[in-house]
Amino acid sequence: MNTTQQRRTKILATLGPSTDAPGVLEKLFRAGVNVVRLNFSHGSPDSQRQRAEAVRAAAAAVGAEVGIMADLPGPKIRIERFAAGKVYLKAGARFDLVAEADAPPGDEQQVGVSYLGLPGDVAPDDVLLLDDGMLQLRVKQVQGQRIITEVLNDAALSDRKGLNKQGGGLSLGALTPHDHDLIKVAADIGVDFIAVSFCRNAADMEEARASARKHGSDAHVVSKVERAEAIANLKEVVGASDVVMVARGDLGVEVGDAELPGLQKQIIREAIEQNKVVITATQMLQSMVESPLPTRAEVMDVANAVIDGTDAVMLSGETAAGQYPVLAVEAMARICVGAERSFAMDTDFEAAQRNLQRADHAIAMATMFLSEHIGLGGVVALTESGGTAGFLSRFRSSVPVYAFSRHDAARRRMSMMRGVTPIAFDSRGMVPREAARASIQMLVQSGLLAAGDRVVFTSGEHMETHGATNTLRLLEVGADGRASGLGEL
Repeated sequence: MNTTQQRRTKILATLGPSTDAPGVLEKLFRAGVNVVRLNFSHGSPDSQRQRAEAVRAAAAAVGAEVGIMADLPGPKIRIERFAAGKVYLKAGARFDLVAEADAPPGDEQQVGVSYLGLPGDVAPDDVLLLDDGMLQLRVKQVQGQRIITEVLNDAALSDRKGLNKQGGGLSLGALTPHDHDLIKVAADIGVDFIAVSFCRNAADMEEARASARKHGSDAHVVSKVERAEAIANLKEVVGASDVVMVARGDLGVEVGDAELPGLQKQIIREAIEQNKVVITATQMLQSMVESPLPTRAEVMDVANAVIDGTDAVMLSGETAAGQYPVLAVEAMARICVGAERSFAMDTDFEAAQRNLQRADHAIAMATMFLSEHIGLGGVVALTESGGTAGFLSRFRSSVPVYAFSRHDAARRRMSMMRGVTPIAFDSRGMVPREAARASIQMLVQSGLLAAGDRVVFTSGEHMETHGATNTLRLLEVGADGRASGLGEL
């Protein structure tokens, strides 16, 4: 068996100016990036399309399966611009927010806001947080479209900074008309994931999914949990999503830093319980925007997310605009492997789901039970849509899952799943036994399996059929690299 530990936790990297130089994408993919993030809050549709094309070309050049995630901007509330570009506010001073389309350029007394419905969502004593909480305002009075506030701390404030309400409670929906336009762009590009910013409930996720399908996209939808309302509706939000993101930036502003660690664990736990993929994001290696090495605190942060069971960890400014994008990915990969090695998770089958209704789910559970009790070199899943591989990954076993599929989109979606290695394989014209021998021989030739390794192979009795996995074979790799049968379920 190959004794080199394979990294199970996946890495997302945000693209930006630092990744646009020739050759950088190939280096990122070799360093371990599994999924790239296109931040639709910045750049034109043409620039996003060009980056997506570059990703596909670079992935093909290095032989990697790399997914693409489009991250929608959502209804981010911002203040408008100042006449001088920046003002300095003193604690105790009055400062007004003006919710009018024709509000004048701001100064030390007032500034416009982008969300014209804000006066209806606030009341006296509410605290508004600007610039990720760097400036705090207490609402004193609402007069028509003018919100009169008291400045709570000295701070500088510049153009177009974000605004949150402490504790949540803003009524605007997750998807703006602009977001729907961008979903069409994402569909045209052929992205694999669409991330919904500031979602509140299941209805927001269902709206995004319907919009994607309307435009011909079968991308998985990602709920970014960053509003207090999403926490209150967490179970339904997770249930309506394919993937869940712990978006710690705005979430930390709304709920407070002290609550954030516990909420991160809660979100990861809920995603695992509902068999959903989960990403942990925001400022994971923030110091590496300017430093070639992470801080010890950042190392602990990433490791703890891995130990909690996150499928993926995400880099934002570290790769998009940082000075050391490749080093940041290498550091992230190193930390993930170290955490996985030190804290190997044993599957708790007593807590596993009971009364399974689908054959493929039952086969997946039986497979992982075998992996924990007889020792396997790997699990080989022949899959059309990636569903079987996704369920296998939920058990958080240390045994690698090799997911063979002929569908490009399915393999790219599987690139987000913890412990799953997607591999291109066309089984058309083969019977299951032939497919088992051919796929295992590929793994032997790649050095991922060796003579004497036991392997579980799962497939459908009727090949090339979605959701038809109903067969489990226990095989052993012989001295000649060929697989021989030990048993069948």
